[in-house]
Amino acid sequence: MRPRFRPAREAAVHTRDTVMIPGDGLDRRTKIVGGVVVLGVIMSILDTTIVNVALESLSRDLRSPLSTIQWVVTGYLLALAMVIPLAGWMSERFGSKRVWMVSVALFAVGSMLCGVAPSDRWLLFFRVLQGFGGGMILPVSMTVLAQSAGPRHVGRVMSIIGVPTLLAPVLGPVIGGLIVDSVSWRWIFFVNLPVAALALPLAARLLPRDAGRDDAGPLDWRGFALLSPGLALIVFGLSEAETAGGIGAITIGPAIAGLLLVGLFAVHALRAARPLIDVALFRSRHFAAASVVTLTTGASLFGAMLIIPLYYQVDRGLSALDAGLLMAPQGIGAALAMPLAGRLTDRSGGGRVVLAGTIIVTLGTLPFVFVTAGTSHWLLAGALVVRGVGMGASMMPALAAAYSRLESVQVPRATSALNALQRVGGSIGTALLAVVLQQEVHAAAGAGANVFGASAPQGRGAAEPLAGAFGGTFGWAVAISALAIVPAALLALSERAGRAPLGAAAAGAAAG
Repeated sequence: MRPRFRPAREAAVHTRDTVMIPGDGLDRRTKIVGGVVVLGVIMSILDTTIVNVALESLSRDLRSPLSTIQWVVTGYLLALAMVIPLAGWMSERFGSKRVWMVSVALFAVGSMLCGVAPSDRWLLFFRVLQGFGGGMILPVSMTVLAQSAGPRHVGRVMSIIGVPTLLAPVLGPVIGGLIVDSVSWRWIFFVNLPVAALALPLAARLLPRDAGRDDAGPLDWRGFALLSPGLALIVFGLSEAETAGGIGAITIGPAIAGLLLVGLFAVHALRAARPLIDVALFRSRHFAAASVVTLTTGASLFGAMLIIPLYYQVDRGLSALDAGLLMAPQGIGAALAMPLAGRLTDRSGGGRVVLAGTIIVTLGTLPFVFVTAGTSHWLLAGALVVRGVGMGASMMPALAAAYSRLESVQVPRATSALNALQRVGGSIGTALLAVVLQQEVHAAAGAGANVFGASAPQGRGAAEPLAGAFGGTFGWAVAISALAIVPAALLALSERAGRAPLGAAAAGAAAG
């Protein structure tokens, strides 16, 4: 029989006049592990957005066209997509601690080389190197935390990395804008070095030595040859649709080829003894529902993170820095909701928490459908707080629900699957809303208008018609958010039909 999560202390712990139920709180060791891995998570996620505001400066300083410099972002995303499937096998083969430290070190070396890059070609090469390290950090961090905490605390422990996951897309443009305006674009990369210098010695001393280590078996080379290029092609096609604001041969061709490769991987994985990602996990209705929620919430989060700042910049005429600051209420809402959502997930299961969260996200997005060129910033800030609360109560609790019924040895490869779904979901959301927005803008301001250009778009600050274009696009964002309600409801029903959550069972045992 395969080993399950190592249980927390079984006996009730008496403290003064209260009884602390075993499994009711995170132990000190888990908190320390969480504090260490969050340092790496912040770096890797922040770097997906922090560079965006520096593209114009990069193009000017390196004397390279924007179409080439755009690959600084695209190349990083492709590198992330390619290495995520490897995270589970590498954690089992070498141990999560070793893989995490090598990933952070590779990310730091890539950051340093990006900062000193003498030309656009060298920058692109070093950026891909940085992405290979960054792509491993989040899934390996989740593996370490899930196995350290066990199923009783998985909701709370996921909230540890959930806060930077939701805050980084908001803070990235703000920090990037401050760095570019104050010093040089090179410091966008150099800023990672002190964080890595702090994280690595802490990890060497504090992370559990053999976390995630298991009999990995030989690497599934055939699966790797199918899945990694497949994910990269899907992300590339969707990224091109986002950049161009439309669908064409350069977009649809790679995306279809990627889907074909992923489909072939699924067929291969069902027959292989030790596939790169265990697709048999999706036979569980519980895991499948949580996975679909992860996909749709990824689309909802990152899709809206594209168009809401664009509304502030294009229709309201604000700077990238101001737009980033106006997005802060969403991060505040998420940070406030996530600890409570984690506790509720551990106590009663993630299904009902996720269902409530997806409904709240939908309601928080709805006011943006009715935006005008003069809509109150305070009203939109309030809507963003509500939206942030919903994201905090849906994204990480969905991951926690997926982990709650897994055996310990299943966690590394399940983490690879969930991170791949979240990455693809984010690409789908941003690409879909980018295409819809561009079509809406064409209808409102003429075929020549382009909100994704390097310079200020035509019609900046003009306009109710342009605000109407954004409102129509936000309608699609509401639909994406509402779509997540269906798998969330299925997840809640699955938990209700199954056995009681482990946290609740432990509480009952202690009370007896």
